[in-house]
Amino acid sequence: MDALLTSTFSVAIAEIGDKTQLLALLLAVRFSNKSAIISAILLATLINHFIAAYLGQWAIGWLDPQWSRYIVATSFFAIALWVLIPDKIDDDDHRFYKLGAFGATFILFFIAEIGDKTQIATVVLAAKYQSLTWVVIGTTLGMLIANVPVVLAGHFSANKLPMALIHRGCALIFALLGVATLMW
Repeated sequence: MDALLTSTFSVAIAEIGDKTQLLALLLAVRFSNKSAIISAILLATLINHFIAAYLGQWAIGWLDPQWSRYIVATSFFAIALWVLIPDKIDDDDHRFYKLGAFGATFILFFIAEIGDKTQIATVVLAAKYQSLTWVVIGTTLGMLIANVPVVLAGHFSANKLPMALIHRGCALIFALLGVATLMW
């Protein structure tokens, strides 16, 4: 349960104000088919995070357990610092819009998630918990918890949220995960 709950909570918080959440907002404004957008976010996240979690477990299997603990802890500390830097959406890529709500969302979301904070967090969480299934389910739930309300609200403005406070809270969570990794 720790893997599921920690993965869900940390990714849901990390996703607030992230570029993929901003992308979800842009797509919700562009397309009226909200269920297609949500379905594409779900599928893109499942595939992306499965690959990331698999990579995390594979990489940690090659390392000495003592070293892996320090690498995972250092990675949590690095993510804690990274979430303090606000994201901006990349250039709006109109060429994928012709694929419709599902196609455009799937491709754009999958690409945007590559190398993103939440994908890196998935790699680290899978390495820490050695539970590919629960980490992928948790990180995917976290992404949906953060993005579905944005898609459903459509024109919801992230400017109304205390973003600096949210980013600091998220950084604290990842720093605490780093400390916990070192202690246990």
